[in-house]
Formats: sequence, structure tokens, C-alpha cells
Amino acid sequence: MNVAVIQFNATANKGQNIQRALRLVRQAAGRGADFVLLPEVFHYRGIPDSRRGYQDMAESVPGTSLRPLMEEARQRKIYILAGSILEKIPGGRKAYNTSVLIGPQGRLLARYRKNHLFNAVIDGKTTNESKVFRPGTEKVIAKVGGWTAGISICFDVRFPEQYRWYAQQGAEILCVPSAFTKATGQAHWEILLRARAIENQCYVLAPNQVGRDGKGIPAYGNSMIIDPWGKILARGSGDKEQVLVARLDKKSVRARKNILGVSK
Repeated sequence: MNVAVIQFNATANKGQNIQRALRLVRQAAGRGADFVLLPEVFHYRGIPDSRRGYQDMAESVPGTSLRPLMEEARQRKIYILAGSILEKIPGGRKAYNTSVLIGPQGRLLARYRKNHLFNAVIDGKTTNESKVFRPGTEKVIAKVGGWTAGISICFDVRFPEQYRWYAQQGAEILCVPSAFTKATGQAHWEILLRARAIENQCYVLAPNQVGRDGKGIPAYGNSMIIDPWGKILARGSGDKEQVLVARLDKKSVRARKNILGVSK
């Protein structure tokens, strides 16, 4: 299967973000990708813990951000992981940070709500996702063609038990759409992603953001596609939007599982 991860620079302009995302998805499909992944909060990246702004941009599933991607998937007969959107909680003051898998018929196949929320001080600037998001409580496995994928989002990557569970359920691909910051990314991004690949004998697909969010906190970029041996098959830059494409081979997953004995 050919996969593409899209490195993206989302802004506070939701309409423009959606149009740029569609353009890059088309580019990925034109390069032969069967499965295309967008990063976390691809449709809106304003002030990270501004409740009012995030409430205004939150939407139902499907909504204005997902419907164009559903049509794109249907027309091009591809799978798309909409890295994450702000999912409205009816009657709630917070939103879910939600990743949605779309199938080649244009239908929603899976919905994962970020389990682990990022609360930290980066270069003197506080990010408090718990202020605007409600954490999800379920892990999500989904079929992508003949492959099994476990879905996660960004900060989840620091919790290896989630990925071990995915591997035990038969996952061959681990999806990690992210908005990983530059400060933490320089220290831990590659190490964590390669570790999750190696310890679970899975491919890791990790599209990341570039540029700065509404508080001026820079994202790390360096989106990656990693094989079960921990080899980096494709890697993005630290400062520009890109489409990275690689081919996944089931033989690599079977070989690693035979060596290390991961079973369902």
C-alpha cells in the first residue's frame, strides 16, 4: 500500500486551511497514495487554550471540514485520515480533539478522540489542552484496505501502553497525526516514534504541523513514515509544507512479528 503523510501549516483561517488541505490531498493521490494522512488540528490552529475560539470552530461530525474530504476520498477512491478536528460536544463547554478515518466510498469508518491531553509550559508560554478539550476514553482500531491501523493523536505517543494494546489487537500501522512543538520535538519526536515502531513491529505514520500557532509556539515539522525495524522511510523538513510518500510492505510486519513474537 502506498501512503502519504501531509506536513501542514494550519492557521486561524479555517476556510483557507480546508482548501489547502484538499489541494495537498489531491497532490498525494496524484503521486499514487492509497492512504493519505493529515496532521492534528489541520482545520484550525488558533490560540491553543482559547475556549471561545475553539468553541466557535468546533463542529459536528461530519461537518464543514470533513464533508469536502469525504467527497475527495469518494472521487479518488482513497482512504483519508483527517488528522484531527475540533468536535462539538452538544451542550458542552469543551470540544473533543477528534481524528476521523474516511473510506474510499466517502463514508466515515472510524472516530478517535484524543485520550491524553497536552498541558505544558513551552518557552515560558503555557499550553493547557484540558481547558478546551474533553479527553476521549476509547482506543480505536480500523481497517484501511487490507491493513489494520491503530489511531492516536500527538501527545498519546508518550503512552506506550496504548500502542502495545493496538499491536496485541493485530495493528500493523500506528497513526500519530500531530502538532508536536519544536522544543519537545527536538528532544523526543524521532525517539518516541521510532520506539513505538520497533517495540510493536508496526509501521508508524506521523504527519506533523509546521509554523507557529496562535500563541507563537513553533511546531517541529519533521513528519515521518517509519518501518517496523525503526527505519525512517520518509522525513519532512522543519519549516515547510510537504507531501511525503512511501510504500508499505506486509512482509516487513510479518518478519518483525515472527522475530519478536507479538500476537493478537
